[in-house]
Amino acid sequence: MSARVFETPAALLDHIGATFGPTDWLVVDQTRIDGFAEVTGDHQWIHVDPERAKDGPFGTTIAHGYLTLSLANLFLPQLIEVRGFAHAVNVGADRLRFLAPVPSGSRIRGTGELISAEEVKGAIQSVVRVTIEIEKNDKPACVVDTISRYFPEG
Repeated sequence: MSARVFETPAALLDHIGATFGPTDWLVVDQTRIDGFAEVTGDHQWIHVDPERAKDGPFGTTIAHGYLTLSLANLFLPQLIEVRGFAHAVNVGADRLRFLAPVPSGSRIRGTGELISAEEVKGAIQSVVRVTIEIEKNDKPACVVDTISRYFPEG
């Protein structure tokens, strides 16, 4: 799947409601979960102890919610590519929801929707809702409205 390309940030203004994706599937394995635990210091057994997690509420370890959220940053450029700007910044996120756990070994992917785009402080600010789906699960793992600001060239 290729990202939807916008040649300029201003092009976003005419495409509110556009949908993007899905991305390719990504396996969330125990190595990725353990690595996230290492860099964040979150070593809760539900994430990093497969033996103990067998008797836990999910029957296996699960990805950290914030690991799942962080993968929105991996999926976003696979969904949408904006060109023709000097620099861009992540402004933040709104409406974050964790709706289903991601068991170790699951495959996830992202889809997107352009919720809004507007001129803000000399830039174009966009809100893209990223939904992170779990293969063979009716509920998504995570839904987040990502906010990006693109500053014009020159």
